[in-house]
This record gives sequence, C-alpha cells and structure tokens, in this order.
Amino acid sequence: MLTSLFLRGLILGFSIAAPVGPIGVLCIRRTLAEGRLRGLLSGLGAATADAIYGSIAAFGLAAISSLLIQQQMWMRLLGGLFLLYLGIQTLRSRPAQTATETRPVGLFAAYLSTFFLTMTNPMTIISFTAAFAGLGLAQTSGDFVGAASMVGGVFLGSAAWWLILSQGVGLFREQFTLAAMTWVNRISGGIIVIFGLFALVSIFTK
Repeated sequence: MLTSLFLRGLILGFSIAAPVGPIGVLCIRRTLAEGRLRGLLSGLGAATADAIYGSIAAFGLAAISSLLIQQQMWMRLLGGLFLLYLGIQTLRSRPAQTATETRPVGLFAAYLSTFFLTMTNPMTIISFTAAFAGLGLAQTSGDFVGAASMVGGVFLGSAAWWLILSQGVGLFREQFTLAAMTWVNRISGGIIVIFGLFALVSIFTK
C-alpha cells in the first residue's frame, strides 16, 4: 500500500512539474547562464513548494486549502509582480564572460525565488486537490504514514524533473557564445515578463 502511494505521488509530482511555465524558463536560463547547480536549485525550490501543497491536500487540511484559495487574488498579485521583477532583471542582466563571473552566493536566492513563485501560484494547490480527488487519494487524509509516503513521492517526482531538465540543458551550455547568451537573457526575460502580466491580468478576469 505504501509503495503504491509513493509511486502515485512520484508520478503526480513529476507530471505537475513537467509543463514548462515561468519556473521552467527560469531553470533553463539559469542553467545556461550560471551552471547546472543553480538551475537544479531553482527547480528544487519549486519541488519544495509542491511538497508543501501536496501535504495540504494529502493530510486533508481543508481549512488551509480554503484560505489559500480565498486569498488567491493577493497571491496572484504578489506572484505577478515578482515575475515582472525577475523578468526585467533578466532582460537587463549581462551574461558572464567566464565561469568565475557567476555568483555562487546567489544559490540560496535561486532556491528561494522559485519557492516563492510556486507558493504564490494558487493553481498549484487547486491542481493537487483535484488530482488527489481524481486519483482516489483523498482517503489518505486520516493516514499519516500513507500521506507522508505520498508527499515524499511528490517531492522526489518533482525534483526528478528538475534534475533531468537542468542536467539536460547543461549539456548544451558550452555551445552558447556570449552573443547567444545575450539573446537567451532577452528571450527568457521577455517570456517571464509575459507570464507576470498574465498573472496580473488574471486578477481582473476571474
């Protein structure tokens, strides 16, 4: 039973992380610009937030889930503004000419930024709640061990996707010239800004 729950959590975590959104764009850009470790840590920030939201759904914390959904306007606002900030910073950033120009002190910031972005996306908790109900996993709300096993699977499934993405993209890092990285910054920054604008516009269309 525990193995089954863990495997289902693993698949769920992987499938929710895999669609390319603003976090995926950030992970790809950071991997190309500053290496696989920074890209992976960016993904792990999102995986941690996925695990937290998975915990809320798995342990049946309906009050917290309802509160998050009720406050989704403010969450969208914060997330959208932060995406705009990150997008503009990316557009303005100058690609490092050598590996020594990257900033290892920013590793924790890379982790926190994607953690914050994922936590301010109300669709994440809605996705987990719907997926748990659809897969018949809501029954774990009274089973601490089973719920914990599934949440562990969610985290590892999400982390596995970010590991695959950062390592895969990292294989092409050496192929990018300074000019190419300038365009990577411009394109990824523009995409992130668009995601931020969509998040802000959605406040008034829901």
